[in-house]
Amino acid sequence: MSVRPIHDHAFDSLRVIRETMERANSSFTSIPGWGGFLIGWTAVAAAFIAPGTSQHFLLTWLIEGVVAAIIGAVTMTIKARRSDTPFMSGAAKRFFVSYSAPMITGALLTFALYRVQQFEAMPPVWLLCYGTAFVSSGAFSLRTIPVMGVCFMLLGVTAIFTPLALSNALLGIGFGGLHIIFGFIIARRYGG
Repeated sequence: MSVRPIHDHAFDSLRVIRETMERANSSFTSIPGWGGFLIGWTAVAAAFIAPGTSQHFLLTWLIEGVVAAIIGAVTMTIKARRSDTPFMSGAAKRFFVSYSAPMITGALLTFALYRVQQFEAMPPVWLLCYGTAFVSSGAFSLRTIPVMGVCFMLLGVTAIFTPLALSNALLGIGFGGLHIIFGFIIARRYGG
């Protein structure tokens, strides 16, 4: 029976520690730039379709939210597979937890606002919660993501002081324009 020298054990321990630290500090990079770009264009279309009654406005943007979620999920899955990035990695889990909490809050607030027929308050809530989702999840993702989140939050603050018709335009600028701009940046800098 051979005994391994103590320095071999030390090197093995250092390797394990280094790999653990690298995994802990890794970031989730499967944010789909081209998916965001496409989501932006569907949001621009929604901004043009949404004006009308408050019910029509809400239905249009809820449908857009579902369309955007499907585009995002499909394109994120494609990008993750191409880069061999597992969705169950530590960075991915932290990203999704940080992203989901503000999004769930926004959905619940939308329901509460609908119950009291406060449609004017919905655009600021949506923009602020969406921006918050990207600011918080951006700590575990690409450096561009929190910047995009702050831009959404600034539009949300502006929407607080505007009537519904103008807030609809701000939704188009945010969910449309910001997704197009940042989607293109992410696609060019970080691949797809």
